[in-house]
Amino acid sequence: MTALDLNSATPLLRQGYDYWLAKCGDRPMPARADLDPAEIKPVLPNLILMDVLRDTKPGWPLDFRYRLIGTRVDAMMNGRYTGLCMSDLPHQQPGSRIWTSLETVAEHCRPQINRVPYVGQHKDFITVVDMVMPLSGDSRQVDMLFCIVEFIPREPLY
Repeated sequence: MTALDLNSATPLLRQGYDYWLAKCGDRPMPARADLDPAEIKPVLPNLILMDVLRDTKPGWPLDFRYRLIGTRVDAMMNGRYTGLCMSDLPHQQPGSRIWTSLETVAEHCRPQINRVPYVGQHKDFITVVDMVMPLSGDSRQVDMLFCIVEFIPREPLY
C-alpha cells in the first residue's frame, strides 16, 4: 500500500478503508457481494459505487457509471448523476482529475486518496477528500469502485 497515504485520510475515509481491507480477506480486493450496507451505516451518506465499464460504447474503451450515490454526496453535487456515465459528463471525461483517479484505481487495483478543491453550489466547503477502492467479482479485473467522499469545510471567519 505504498501509494496510499493513510495519514491524509479523514476518520470516515479510514473507516471505509478498514472495512474494505477486512473484506479483502486473502484476495487483492473484495467483490461487491462482500459489502453489507448494515455493516457500514456511518459511511453510507458519503458513499459512491461506480460501475467500471469496458468497451460498452464506441470510442470509449473505459467508462464509469454512477450506480449509487449516498445522500450527503448527492446533496453536494451539481446535478443528479445516478445512472449516468462519466462519458456523458464533459467536465468528468478523460483528462479530468476524477477520471484520472478512477482510471488509476481500475487499472492498478489499488486504493487511492485524492484531495481536490470543492467546486459546487455550497460555498461553505473548500476541499473534497475521497478514497477510491477497487472491487472485483473475479479477484483479477476491477468491475466496481467503492468510494467514500468527505467535504472539508472552510475555516470560520472571525
